[in-house]
Amino acid sequence: MRKPVKDAVLIERGITAPHEPPHPIRALTPPARPARPESKPVVRGESQLDAPPERGIAPAASDLPILLDKPTAKPSKRLKSRKEEEVDPLENKEKARTTKVKRSLRLIEDEEEDLLDLLDDQDSPELSLSLARPAAQPKSPAAKPISGSIQLRSAKKAAPRHSRQTAEPVVDKPTSVALNADVTVQELAARLMVSETEIIRNLFMKGTMVSITQTLDLEIAKTVVRDLGYEIEEQETVELARKTEMIDLGDLDYLHRRPPVVTIMGHVDHGKTTLLDAIRKSKVAQGEAGGITQHIGAYHVDVNHGGQKQQIVFLDTPGHEAFTAMRARGAKVTDVAILVVAADDGVQPQTIEAISHARAAKVPIIVAINKVDKLDSQPDRIRQELTEFGLVAEEWGGDTIMVPVSALKGTNLDLLLEMILLVSEVEDLQANPDRPAKGTIIEAHLDKARGPVATFLVQNGSLRVGDVFVAGAVLGRVRALIDDRGDRVEVAGPSFAVEVLGLSDVPAAGDEFEVFPDERQARVLADQRLSEQRQLRLQTMGSRRVTLGTLSEKAQEGDLKELNLVLKADVQGSVEAILSALKQLPQNEVQLRVLLSAPGEISENDVSLAAASDAVVLGFNSSLAPGARQAADNLGVDVRDYNIIYKLLEDVQGAMEGLLDPEMVEEHLGQAEVRATFPIGKGMVAGCYVQSGKLQRNCHVRIRRGREIIYQGILDSLKRMKDDAKEVATGFECGVSLDRFHNWQTGDLIEAYKMVSKRRTLSA
Repeated sequence: MRKPVKDAVLIERGITAPHEPPHPIRALTPPARPARPESKPVVRGESQLDAPPERGIAPAASDLPILLDKPTAKPSKRLKSRKEEEVDPLENKEKARTTKVKRSLRLIEDEEEDLLDLLDDQDSPELSLSLARPAAQPKSPAAKPISGSIQLRSAKKAAPRHSRQTAEPVVDKPTSVALNADVTVQELAARLMVSETEIIRNLFMKGTMVSITQTLDLEIAKTVVRDLGYEIEEQETVELARKTEMIDLGDLDYLHRRPPVVTIMGHVDHGKTTLLDAIRKSKVAQGEAGGITQHIGAYHVDVNHGGQKQQIVFLDTPGHEAFTAMRARGAKVTDVAILVVAADDGVQPQTIEAISHARAAKVPIIVAINKVDKLDSQPDRIRQELTEFGLVAEEWGGDTIMVPVSALKGTNLDLLLEMILLVSEVEDLQANPDRPAKGTIIEAHLDKARGPVATFLVQNGSLRVGDVFVAGAVLGRVRALIDDRGDRVEVAGPSFAVEVLGLSDVPAAGDEFEVFPDERQARVLADQRLSEQRQLRLQTMGSRRVTLGTLSEKAQEGDLKELNLVLKADVQGSVEAILSALKQLPQNEVQLRVLLSAPGEISENDVSLAAASDAVVLGFNSSLAPGARQAADNLGVDVRDYNIIYKLLEDVQGAMEGLLDPEMVEEHLGQAEVRATFPIGKGMVAGCYVQSGKLQRNCHVRIRRGREIIYQGILDSLKRMKDDAKEVATGFECGVSLDRFHNWQTGDLIEAYKMVSKRRTLSA
């Protein structure tokens, strides 16, 4: 008879034994009615071996399936005796086969990997050959071939096996990463595609213990990135200057021409505000402290062009390096960028930054070479320098319009305006004035009389009094619209900048606003954004900020000092600029802690907060609320107000340097040569000649013999002749003795110096 277990093993291995043809199930008696359930005789038959035994357990003879096709009549005595004779040999054979099954199962375990591979590969010729020879099919549904059982078991394992064998896509790690804000350890690891442990280990080697949920300071994150071999992408200003598209598909059939929005950009003191002042024929520049624009101003100018009255909207951006975010916001909403370069100064850092802003926003650039009326102006040098940044003048074969102007004398201003309108016509600026307004917040602040006030630049649609809007996460209803001339208006169309009253809170400058048809829809969106901001703020507060020096531990040990600040400014943009500038100050030994930073006036609560935390109150273009000055005097709080950012930064840096421990430095006094030695008692006196400077009693001395320093200490005794002397000047002889040094030799040099304290600086 055939051996089903062996066949199962062969099928398991994907091997077919062609010399053993399949055997049909053999019935012991002719077909008849099925056997009665209570009749369970032990019958020899190959179908009973086709059922899969439990792994490691021999099938009992009583458990074998009954596959009999015989009549219900009782068997004859002859047949019964024959069966009884065959029972014992059958049991012996079953035991032997059970042993073989155990060995086969072990072989199956060894070869299971090969079978799974075959099952995964459905086109395998070996598998097809094996499956082409199925085992005998039993008539009873309870009996199934071993091969089928093996296939079912293999199929169950094949799926996870296949998923394990699926090759994960190989993703190349980035070589650089863009960082523009604080980041947690987990987020930084995801950006770098490294494990959190690697970042934690890097900071631990610097003495900082962190967890994966802690927030890393931007500078510390950059240090970690560099330590791990990555480069930093300076994309902060580029991302801020990305221009947002405000026109929807539904607006395409209702577009009309709109005025251009022009941003005047350039380096500090190159004459941007004066140029705008000359264009508007007003005195805006005289109101700016120190000639520095403190926040964005939006102004409308009427120009006669082609016999028609047209309007241009100008945005004036600050040129000081601290106002990077404000310049980027100006570029984000602009249509044409006017790059002002002083003819007597040339291209400067903020000039280069302005070029990058304009290119990031993909807006055309018109160069205004200012101050050409000065004797030392060199317009051609400016054109040459700008070619290095891809701006080639039209007269030199390029495509950049460059207009030499004089803001003070009004030279070529009409030509500049003409160029602006020509460029705007080429750009084909359009918007849909008949839809609800969308746009960008240029500036925002808290007015003590009017409450939260924001400057909205409408980029599409029309903003009307009574409209419900969401600005960032702030819900509001327009109570009043005020233009740049201080007049109240009812409607602000595309490209118009207006002050908006009716906000529930001060929004962030740079946020976008949108008008909604009903207050319920607007409130849902505002609440959702407010919840997201609150969650982010709580996460930041819950994860302590980390710096390289383990700031909190150093502060407790006295190795690190802290300067607490309360900052109030006129507008949100000024707050951002000051905070950005303060971050640039070195804080290795003195850490700045800004307890509060917000636009608005200085209140009594601000003074109380400063008194409780030993903080200094800084005001920038802000006033003191009634009672705040008296409260500051009573509590001894230092309140300082500024209108120029230079002065504020200088004073903060000076205060930080005042907290530094003074540095002890060596100050040279003089030099003397030993020309004779005299023993006195147990000691020795050196007869010296002062070659330079002077020697002082109790000063520090350094004894040199050749190139070697043999002693350092204090000059204990100094005599002139036989008298004690406080000091001996150049050209005089003296006697020197030291309590702890007596090994004088002729020719020794005495270097005299004293230790003095020196005020340290943050850059030191």
